[in-house]
Amino acid sequence: MTATADREAAAANNELMPLAEYLGSVLRRLRALPPLDLDLTEAHGNTLAADVIAPHPFPAFDQAAIDGYAARWEDLAGAGRIGSHPSFGQFENTARTVRLNVVGDMGAAHWRPVRISPGTCFSVAAGAPLPIGADVVVPVHWTDQGMAAVEIMHAPKRGSGVRRAGEEIAVGQVLASAGSYVTPPIVAVFAAAGIGHVLVRPSPRVVVVATGDELVDVGRPSQPGQVVDANSHALTAAAVEAGAMGFRIGICDDDPEGLRGLLEDQTLRADLIITTGGTGTGPGDMLRRVLSRPGPGRGTVEFIDVALSPGTSLGFGTVGGEEVPVVCLPGEPGAALIGFEVLARPVIRLLAGAEPVFRPGVKAHLLETVSSPGGLREFRPAHVAERRGGGYTVQPLAGGPYTLSGLAEANGLLVLGERVTTAAAGSTVDVLLLDRRR
Repeated sequence: MTATADREAAAANNELMPLAEYLGSVLRRLRALPPLDLDLTEAHGNTLAADVIAPHPFPAFDQAAIDGYAARWEDLAGAGRIGSHPSFGQFENTARTVRLNVVGDMGAAHWRPVRISPGTCFSVAAGAPLPIGADVVVPVHWTDQGMAAVEIMHAPKRGSGVRRAGEEIAVGQVLASAGSYVTPPIVAVFAAAGIGHVLVRPSPRVVVVATGDELVDVGRPSQPGQVVDANSHALTAAAVEAGAMGFRIGICDDDPEGLRGLLEDQTLRADLIITTGGTGTGPGDMLRRVLSRPGPGRGTVEFIDVALSPGTSLGFGTVGGEEVPVVCLPGEPGAALIGFEVLARPVIRLLAGAEPVFRPGVKAHLLETVSSPGGLREFRPAHVAERRGGGYTVQPLAGGPYTLSGLAEANGLLVLGERVTTAAAGSTVDVLLLDRRR
């Protein structure tokens, strides 16, 4: 009987744990990493451990938003209106101008408060404090750019060219919530509000190990009995994409003592260890036999057959005296990457304190009839597109979940539940969106 037939038979006999139940049992055992107080320049790339509240307003004071002339709006009445002008004769009309005395210049570094008087204005630069009493800034190109006095050809609306204190950020405003990812624009918002330090969850340190005597490193073609290690490279990249600091250890042979020693050594620098390969029950699946045996100060890993396709056999537990969590994924590349999406990625997001933990999901219109193994929740690569009238369509990619080319092209994962054996074209299905920007 093939491995697929074995899984389907086990699923028919209800021997597999439902995926949702398994995920819940794993995630309930974990807690986010302890928070750190970091300088603002070091916080980028982490997630916030607490809401960030604005201690100061932004702008901190009333200021000019543009270069121009700060004035009282009442003094500009009539500017730009059409009326007779004696220079052109009785029947000639022209736009009226308003003349104001320029009583000073104010740059962005001006700190001394000044008050504006009727019939006067100040030449101001963008970012300069607004004179007391001014409620409009006239753009330079609406004037004759005079220095001692200025002719204003058009009257802006009241408040035009002005930024009031606290207009963008008010004191006490929540700038970002706990669980938010610290992006460069968020760093700018914090700095503008006068925040120099923030409490964040550190990015989890994730160590990736590929196991198996058959593995060879990249850079040469595999021979019979050899398999190029694609998994450790891909999973390290996936960990970084999920918000972790990824460390690829490379290939570990199926030597029990060497395997146990390598993993215990890595607990000194890891918040999470991800292994790939050896999760089954075959003669070469050494990882499962080594890690499922408890020992003093070693921790233990439990391997469970989950109602998941591809990659039924998954492992989770701890290793080393520090009880560092370990996620064990299958060795088949497609199954390893799917296993990462459904198990390892949520674990990383939880450790990082990031929200949401799971990929966003949508309902989509299926464009092609597909079959699925009964009793297993199947994830297969797909292309998702938005419909003009709203909603989504989903096109399964050729080859199913076991093809790396399909996963490379996918921007979504088509999810077919345990009770689905056939999903007809035109039906509504669940899809996970693979947003590569997190």
